[in-house]
Amino acid sequence: MTELVREVSENDQLRADIYQLLAALLRSQPSAELLQFLANLEVDAKDDSEMTKAWLSLKLAANQFTSEQLEDEYFNIFYGVGSGEIMPYGSWFMTGSLMDKPLALLRQDLQQLGFEREEDVKEPEDHVAALCEVMGTLILEAPGYRQLAFYQRHIGSWIERFCTNLAKTPSAAFYATVAQLAKSFFEVEANEFEQLQLDIPVNCPGSEAEKAEAEKAEAEKIEPTTSELAS
Repeated sequence: MTELVREVSENDQLRADIYQLLAALLRSQPSAELLQFLANLEVDAKDDSEMTKAWLSLKLAANQFTSEQLEDEYFNIFYGVGSGEIMPYGSWFMTGSLMDKPLALLRQDLQQLGFEREEDVKEPEDHVAALCEVMGTLILEAPGYRQLAFYQRHIGSWIERFCTNLAKTPSAAFYATVAQLAKSFFEVEANEFEQLQLDIPVNCPGSEAEKAEAEKAEAEKIEPTTSELAS
């Protein structure tokens, strides 16, 4: 992305960090270093929010598993022999098919936003980990209306179902706590974007209202007369 540097609030930085954490956990099994980080998290146990409960569960799980153990769990859930226990792709959850129209639209949007696909990446761009990475970047670098548009178009309609299904996969032990955190986080995100939608003016850059006004102005543009051209 090539956005101008903007001031980032503490809340937005935290949101971006969680997106990147989820991306790391959903991209592959966690490394020993990431497990150690999770195991050492400082969580306020007095807070009884669903998010706090999820953090505590993830912290406990990180103390109980090794990266080697989680390699098998991750493989069984997301790949398996023949197929995994869940499809981690947006197109699948939106249409029931892979490589469908939502992926084509996503690729167009990513190109317009300035994201480039890395040559060594084999997974399609609508993998849930890749989408979390993009959202983490947008929160830090892009204006609110672009964050909102990307979330609504490519994530918001199916991410809760993904989290619910992930928690129910037969092999999920550690990843049941990842699903718990993701679900709690995306519930908060849904409220965040609902408020953002209310705060964004209808004629902000990129809005449908602004596009309609621009098209109307273009249609009403009066061609100069011959005398005006001569002068």
